[in-house]
Amino acid sequence: MKETPAEIKHYQPMIRDLPQGERPRERLRDYGPRYLSNTELIAILLRTGLQGENVISMASRLLSTFDGLAGLGRSTFAELCAQRGLSEAKVCQLLAALELGRRFVSLAPQERATIQSPQDAANLVMAEMSGFDQEHLRVLLLNTKNEVLGIQEIYVGNVNSSMVRAAEVFRPAIRDNAPSIIVVHNHPSGDPTPSQEDVNITRDLVSAGKLLSIDLLDHVVIGSGSRFVSLNEKRLGFS
Repeated sequence: MKETPAEIKHYQPMIRDLPQGERPRERLRDYGPRYLSNTELIAILLRTGLQGENVISMASRLLSTFDGLAGLGRSTFAELCAQRGLSEAKVCQLLAALELGRRFVSLAPQERATIQSPQDAANLVMAEMSGFDQEHLRVLLLNTKNEVLGIQEIYVGNVNSSMVRAAEVFRPAIRDNAPSIIVVHNHPSGDPTPSQEDVNITRDLVSAGKLLSIDLLDHVVIGSGSRFVSLNEKRLGFS
């Protein structure tokens, strides 16, 4: 029977139908857990999705509903059980994993996330920012060891060179005495390919950073799912 346009629109491939390199468990096995996004890690915990919604989309929906990993960590058993597709068993698995994470952090409170690659930067924000329907520009503040001191939201709306002011972008780093930053913003279209505006912004921020003695280490564009592009890797705006 021929599918209707609505059926085609809502069709999502099962995880087993994805190429092996895109399956969360295989990616964890091949690259290690630190290279997976929050969405992928939660998908591994949940294991299965629903008819018409694979487990990666379900994990992304949960993160969006609860405003990211922090909000998910504050959710109650009843709130999670009220979500479509979450059985009591899945909720128990999810809450147990979140509690283990909290206990681990309490054992080593001095440890901070360290950025060693564009993937590390993307992983910190991807689960939340990939679901935004507007552009958001955020700044990751780093110390001399590339440990994350904080993440600041700078703009919501159109991110273009006429709107983005270097003073606003670097203000949190000046205030917190951070020697370097990474800029991240999302493309609501889902395509992380940098635009010419993105390149122009990067070039302007690199120049401003040199004057302020604050290094712009990268500008990462977040797309849908686990897609992102590092402008530094592409040498766009960095020369």
